[in-house]
Amino acid sequence: MRCHQSKITKMKIIQFQPKYRDDLIFMILEAKDALGRVPGLNEDLLDIESNYFDKGDMFWVAIDDNDRVIGSVGYNSVQSTNDAIIHRLFVKANLKRQGIGTALLKTAEDHLRFVGKKRSIVHLGDKKDFYESWKFYPKHGYVEYAPSFMCKEL
Repeated sequence: MRCHQSKITKMKIIQFQPKYRDDLIFMILEAKDALGRVPGLNEDLLDIESNYFDKGDMFWVAIDDNDRVIGSVGYNSVQSTNDAIIHRLFVKANLKRQGIGTALLKTAEDHLRFVGKKRSIVHLGDKKDFYESWKFYPKHGYVEYAPSFMCKEL
């Protein structure tokens, strides 16, 4: 009997750069398609700079040894609070369950702590379409506090 060995991908997480925009968009559309969802484009991805960086927020990409995007995560601060909303945590469909999503989430949470945020929030959508997210976030300390929303005290 042969054991299946999973492919461990070397990666690094870096702050988003415009040269990765198209690769990022393709990776996210492919990830949505793999989940059986109709791939739609999130408008914020067309201009990461104005939707994240210009607001004082952040966006990261995980890239592999070939300088290709294999994951992403960003956040937006909630005005007049110490909260932030995590956005666009995606991992390339064929590379899931290798720790990439966990590393991306940890990068975002560590940064949020560094800048003084006290709570991280995720909007998940319905359990049928976002079943992976509903399993992923509780493993990392998130709890449901409203329909389709989870949070974690940082």
